[in-house]
Amino acid sequence: AALSAGRILLRHFDHLERLNVTAKQRNDFVSEADVQAEREIIQTLRKTYPNHGILAEESGEHSAQDDEYQWVIDPLDGTTNFLHGIPHFAISIALEREGVLVAGVVYNPIRDELFWAEKGQGSYLNDRRLRVAGRNDMRDALFACGTPFHGKGNHERALEEIERVVAKTAGVRRFGAASLDLAYTAAGRFDGYWERDLGVWDISAGAVIVREAGGTVNEIDGGDFMQTGSVVAANGALIGALTQTVRNG
Repeated sequence: AALSAGRILLRHFDHLERLNVTAKQRNDFVSEADVQAEREIIQTLRKTYPNHGILAEESGEHSAQDDEYQWVIDPLDGTTNFLHGIPHFAISIALEREGVLVAGVVYNPIRDELFWAEKGQGSYLNDRRLRVAGRNDMRDALFACGTPFHGKGNHERALEEIERVVAKTAGVRRFGAASLDLAYTAAGRFDGYWERDLGVWDISAGAVIVREAGGTVNEIDGGDFMQTGSVVAANGALIGALTQTVRNG
């Protein structure tokens, strides 16, 4: 499903000037690429799992006969990057069983990087096993974050969080695709990641991949990130310090 959707996105990425784009709200866009990719993912999943539930970013919740399983889909994470011709975006697909995340795929079609994991079976990048980075000192660590766009989220709080983390670390990066930030954390490219006010489709697959790579994924303020959309991820040595720094320094 992810690979098929990736081919659709690549075709559109080569001809962005022809793409039809509409605004869901200010600075939040959906293109025909999102819609077509999501349709392809749903059709592919439906062929094999016709009774499973589906929650998709663009088309919402699809009813199911089997309420034990639900697929959570983001057909294009990093839409703003995509629409500006920036080659950093991904497809994210996760599976929940009775409300528990059990599998996830994050696919970057530009680099042909398929990050995937199944609960209890480890995390992989294509055919290579993944482990989170082993750094244990905040001063040596590189973190990723997200910032809200205009009209959404608390900008002042986000900037204060970044300032606190920058002051204690080797740096902070903001690339604009939450699923890839989590996948890169699982691969050890980032030492950790945090962001608030995300959709469940942005973080579900990446959370499975980080956990199966030996990392920890929590809600920033101690709740349930699947409910709040506020997530922090890192290895066991850094998760406490990162969370504390993001919260209040």
